[in-house]
Amino acid sequence: MEFNVKKLASDAGVFFSRAMQFTEEKLGQAEKTELDAHFENLLARADCTKNWTEKILRQTEVLLQPNPSARVEEFLYEKLDRKVPSRVTNGELLAQYMTEAANDFGPGTPYGKTLIKVGETQRRLGAAEREFIRSASINFLTPLRNFLEGDWRTISKERRILQNRRLDLDACKARLKKAKAAEAKAALWNDEVEKAEHELRLTQTEFDRQAEVTRLLLEGISSTHVNHLRCLHEFVESQTNYYAQCYQFMLDLQKQLGSSKGEIFSGTFVGNAESASPAAATSPPAVAAATLPAVPTIPVVPTIVGVPNTVAEGVLNPNEVKPPASGTRRARVLYDYEAADSTELALLADEMITVYSLPGMDPDWLIGERGNQKGKVPVTYLELLS
Repeated sequence: MEFNVKKLASDAGVFFSRAMQFTEEKLGQAEKTELDAHFENLLARADCTKNWTEKILRQTEVLLQPNPSARVEEFLYEKLDRKVPSRVTNGELLAQYMTEAANDFGPGTPYGKTLIKVGETQRRLGAAEREFIRSASINFLTPLRNFLEGDWRTISKERRILQNRRLDLDACKARLKKAKAAEAKAALWNDEVEKAEHELRLTQTEFDRQAEVTRLLLEGISSTHVNHLRCLHEFVESQTNYYAQCYQFMLDLQKQLGSSKGEIFSGTFVGNAESASPAAATSPPAVAAATLPAVPTIPVVPTIVGVPNTVAEGVLNPNEVKPPASGTRRARVLYDYEAADSTELALLADEMITVYSLPGMDPDWLIGERGNQKGKVPVTYLELLS
């Protein structure tokens, strides 16, 4: 009991001495032992690393999980050392809704078939997003978080100890200075000077030892940068793979929709008025409008010399079609296309064909010619050249 009381009194005295020294330094009433320039640079570099690592970590978390409530939930599960429950991605939820809608509308109808195709692609996109989040969390977020919660806490702890050692050292220097001043007035203070010098030697040794420990930890920040650089490369690789998968999924979907579109809207050209309404047949998809230049069409007229009236009426016979005197263009085929019927022209990627429009045609289709072959081709599969 007596030992504890003495220890508490000693600790209180040390704390009071450090507080007095710190206050006097701030007021400019006491001298402060300065660290060398190299040490100060190491401290500044460490602080910079910590600050930017925190910002990058937080913003990456926002990128991977934009929902703040979900981020808080994941944080709590992590602190409680419990497994975060699996969460359905937005793409997977959209896929579920589209599939259920297709079942209600009829999976055999054109709309139902398309909903199923788009829903399956959304499901694949959601699965790819889930894998990207998992990979980024393991390879990028976890190392950053480990630095902040591990190495940086150790560095901060040793820096606080170094600060206390410096305050003790400067307090001993101040006491020695006072003892020497008193010695000049009376020789009876020699013992106080000797005691102050002894304390100064001890505190100087402790300060130097702690400064060396802290310096080694601060120099380890270079290794931290190397580790974070490797993690950054892995993050970029994961992100690249994710977007490449998304692009391929959407490209496959676009091909499927382009192929099925010819079947859905074939009534426009073969005279089957019951297969598609005029409004549906003339509505261009958003993708085509956003990515391909508009193709000028010739205004519809009742009769055109050299063009059979059956074209204006919606019936296309490729053998009867003649190219207009002007308005033909060259086009490069972007993807392979399999003709749905005899009115269409099969395409091979990267080949060059001649295309033109005819009165009354769906603006999403053109007449394509390759040598003696002729037929309808979808605009979405072409890159129109000047």
